[in-house]
Amino acid sequence: MRTAAGRETADRQGPSQIIPRVEEMSLSKRMAVVGVGLIGGSLARILRQQGAVGEVVGIGRTEPNLRRAVELGVIDRYSQDPCIGVQGADLVFLATPVCSISSVLQKIAPCLAPGCIVTDGGSVKESVLAECEPLMPPGTHFVGGHPIAGTEKSGVDASFATLFQGKRCIVTPSEHTDQRALQAVVRMWELAGSDVVQMDAHKHDRIVAAISHLPHMVAYSLVNAVEGYDRFEESILKYSAGGFRDFTRIASSDPAMWRDIALMNSSAILELMDFFADYFGRLRTLVANEDSDGLQEFFAESKRSRDAIL
Repeated sequence: MRTAAGRETADRQGPSQIIPRVEEMSLSKRMAVVGVGLIGGSLARILRQQGAVGEVVGIGRTEPNLRRAVELGVIDRYSQDPCIGVQGADLVFLATPVCSISSVLQKIAPCLAPGCIVTDGGSVKESVLAECEPLMPPGTHFVGGHPIAGTEKSGVDASFATLFQGKRCIVTPSEHTDQRALQAVVRMWELAGSDVVQMDAHKHDRIVAAISHLPHMVAYSLVNAVEGYDRFEESILKYSAGGFRDFTRIASSDPAMWRDIALMNSSAILELMDFFADYFGRLRTLVANEDSDGLQEFFAESKRSRDAIL
């Protein structure tokens, strides 16, 4: 260990519930963050600014990143040994790639203090809950969570305290979730500036497949398609302008992270990819038939929906 220098749960078909904010600021005497990058680092930053946590211990495999986190004041100290890092913590936040959440929890479970609450930031919830809840020792608690926030950047240098401000955070309690632990996790995300929603994990995975996972699949595919277009001898990506760059910004996201997400939420992603393919096929038919009125309506309907969310 290095030390730094001087709401009711909705059913699968039911509506989501916005949970009212709470005012209490104290949250944790010692918080351990496993994975001090964009998400873990940003959460640590805002909770420290709010005075909601006492000591923050960073845990990770890359020591230069952990040292940098100490330099930036994101964490107080760090350990590359997860079991040592979580000792004495009353709150543990797992900000690791979604495929590794359960394996990390399996390592740290024997070292958790009585009453410790473990939560995560993974964007897949159904399989995470199924794997993680049975790993928790008696008297400790797991609560699934997913902040819908982020950028295409990674590492602690990319973290900032306002990342979650005004964003939604979905918390996915199950029938096994301890209510006091649930309220603590809700309060954590409220203190970070998020609007917190409780949702069934099955519903969560389908919603994020539509609003997050599918757009990433499309962006990655579009960049590869344009780069692979072989009518000309040169790469035409160098001619891309603002529209293409804005649309494909998320294709700069961490490939390993998105590999894991695609594998863990494959059924929901495949469902949405097929649904998207149907709409893309409709558009192709309109273009092929030179259907002016149909194209106008297709684009107008999309514009109305897009404008409504701004």
